[in-house]
Amino acid sequence: MDDTDRQLIALLRDDARMSVVALAKKLRVARATVQNRIARLESDGTIVGYTVRLRPEAEAHRIRAIMSIGIEGHRGADVIRVLRGHSNVVALHSTNGRWDLMAELRADSLEAFDKVLNAIRLIEGIASTETSILLSTQKL
Repeated sequence: MDDTDRQLIALLRDDARMSVVALAKKLRVARATVQNRIARLESDGTIVGYTVRLRPEAEAHRIRAIMSIGIEGHRGADVIRVLRGHSNVVALHSTNGRWDLMAELRADSLEAFDKVLNAIRLIEGIASTETSILLSTQKL
């Protein structure tokens, strides 16, 4: 990956719907160059998908939280595999310090959120959790 690839990725992070022509102009390269680079970045797994970012108000009914997770011994890979498959886990991060993982959770109601918390706490290999509900977002 070179500087042009990094600049292309930065532009796509900012606006994944930007046209190839607009990307080429900003990068000062040919349209075909941008198309080829995007195709290569997708095929080699650097770009794994595109997404939509919503204003927090757009999903006002959703409960969002960060769960800190402590893992027993060397069970990290097993726990991560189970959490990756969980529909309420929207992001998963390994970290250092007291906690092994941070999971971003979403649910439609407090009752559903309670069920999610209980289900995750029952996953084999999870030693402890601490969860904070996200009340407002200041910057995306």
